[in-house]
Amino acid sequence: MTASPATLATQNETLDPADAEGDGDGFIALTAPDMSGAEVEMLSRVLTSGELGDGRMARAFETAFAAYVGRAHAVAVSSGTIAALLVMKAYGIGPGDEVLCSPFGWHQAQHAVALSGATPVLVDIDYWQHSINPEKAATLITSATKAILAANPNGHPAHWDELTALAKDHGMILIEDSTEAIGSTYKGRMVGGFGDASFFDFSEPGVLLAGDGGMIVTDDRDLAHRLRYLRRREVEHRNTVVITRTLPWQVGLSNLNAALGLVQLKRLPEILARRNTVIGWYDAAMASFEGIKPPYRGAGAEIVNPMLYCVHLGTRFTASGRKAIIEDLDGQDIDASDFGQPLHTQQYYQERGASRSACPVCTKTADRVLALPLHHAITEDQVAFIVETLKDATVNTGAGAAIYL
Repeated sequence: MTASPATLATQNETLDPADAEGDGDGFIALTAPDMSGAEVEMLSRVLTSGELGDGRMARAFETAFAAYVGRAHAVAVSSGTIAALLVMKAYGIGPGDEVLCSPFGWHQAQHAVALSGATPVLVDIDYWQHSINPEKAATLITSATKAILAANPNGHPAHWDELTALAKDHGMILIEDSTEAIGSTYKGRMVGGFGDASFFDFSEPGVLLAGDGGMIVTDDRDLAHRLRYLRRREVEHRNTVVITRTLPWQVGLSNLNAALGLVQLKRLPEILARRNTVIGWYDAAMASFEGIKPPYRGAGAEIVNPMLYCVHLGTRFTASGRKAIIEDLDGQDIDASDFGQPLHTQQYYQERGASRSACPVCTKTADRVLALPLHHAITEDQVAFIVETLKDATVNTGAGAAIYL
């Protein structure tokens, strides 16, 4: 008798991505999902239940996620970008409005501003923690500015005290993008708790993975209702005149994605603990790397849960120098990367007036951030190998060990 996939997976506490792919050549991937038999067993149950889209798992995920973040309401949707877009729509933000946002980040949920019809006003970032600079944001406020969209880049909380005060003083909506920072805390509060509405993304290279998907959280009951009406049309909405005045986007979360997210949320403390062990190995190895310090942690940032382990190359490096380092690492089967393409360097935004000169700190930072592999399957020996290879790669570029964070 052949064992079921769920039974086989349950026999292995955590699924090894290399084993699953038959990859035994020592390649160190940038990211890898932390999955266990519990996820496979739950998916098997959903697949055999006969109901993939009735919303029961999504509602359970919403309830559990709202409780985790400490918000009154949660609305599950199909992605982080869609989450940001629905928030814009629910607040009536669109053509003629401006939204202050950062050009920096991985998931680039800021695209939702442009998709809403509003104008994204790109604000330069803080040099050390890479979040939106509140002082620079204040100088860009006009009569058309309706909201601030601020993120917690690579796990580091933004300047939430200053941003909250700025939004309140100018009567603006504060929208929090926590797609890169689940579980991080700022002055005793978990990320996701600072915006009038906040949202998360559950795709790679994030920490909590649901295949795809996103979640909006808020304490505003009326906003949560509007978001649900925009998300998709439910059966009970058919004969409700007020609700049917709006057109739904049909961007709900399937039971499969929600089930995966629900199990990942339950396992999140374990997932974060595994990743923090790897981060500890990196920090120790980097301590022997002359000129390098552990990742920056600003005032008030008590817990930082990064998606990737990022080092910041010194000023003598250029984007081409970083590319050469990435190629050297790739030659040793180490998957490394930049940290996304800033919005002001993308053609869509350049055609609408964005320029590198308007965001000099972001330009300087983005050209020199180097993302290294971070996930549960990395061993201490592999971390040591990555750091030693990085040392050699910096020498190969002619810059010695002149790297700092």
